[in-house]
Amino acid sequence: MVSSVFLHKGEEPVLSGNVGVCNVFFAHCNLQCVYCQNNQISCNDFVNESWERLVNDIVNLITPILDSGVRILGFVSPTHQVVQMVEIINALHQKGYFPTIVYNTNCYESVDTLKELESVVDVYLPDFKYANNSLGLRYSGVSDYFDVAKLALKEMYRQKGTSLLLGDDGLVEFGLIIRHLVLPSHSAESVELLEFLADEFSPRLHISLMSQYFPPSGLHLPNPINRVLSKEEYSKVLNTMEVLGYRGWEQSMESADCYRPYFNSNEPFSL
Repeated sequence: MVSSVFLHKGEEPVLSGNVGVCNVFFAHCNLQCVYCQNNQISCNDFVNESWERLVNDIVNLITPILDSGVRILGFVSPTHQVVQMVEIINALHQKGYFPTIVYNTNCYESVDTLKELESVVDVYLPDFKYANNSLGLRYSGVSDYFDVAKLALKEMYRQKGTSLLLGDDGLVEFGLIIRHLVLPSHSAESVELLEFLADEFSPRLHISLMSQYFPPSGLHLPNPINRVLSKEEYSKVLNTMEVLGYRGWEQSMESADCYRPYFNSNEPFSL
């Protein structure tokens, strides 16, 4: 159940550099966020051909991108298809390709699964969504998001720590980058989340603070999140990030217009 394989140049600089990262977007999701930014492929009604035929097709899509000089391979929403992800990686290894593996997850993960992936994944890229369980229930349909995600993040932190190891080209080879999408009307909760991470883990973490939220068309959203993020809301959270001393990246307010994927296209993101 793979939706797209393509070269993505809109990631954090240490992931995409000048050439981009090869991203594999899995269909379906283990969460069903009411505002899902990738709802075209996460709605759980996507059907694909048999996995036995598909794995070879996926590898054949990946290898030309790697041959072009791209050395980072990202898997997006892989939680529910970890076995298949590992099959793809093993097939690439058999062909002599050993890219840096990035695991891009919503952080609603099993600790046992993460332990099994320690020797497989080079870079964890979790989207840590909420600082409390109530928001997880309201917007993602699970009552224990925060409880599960903080344990998953603890395991990622154990494996990777706070340092990013970069290659001579400036691209990441090993580490942990925590993404957080600031939701409209919920900047206070985002501040709470950053304070939690600093207290529970370390203010030396690398944070990618995203302003790119947009209300996807066709979804019936609650009023608090049925709009784009304001500059004032984002600035409030960004200021907290700077005061706490995090390392990482911010986004321009125009990002909400740039990261609106159309997965029926060969290039879903019009960057």
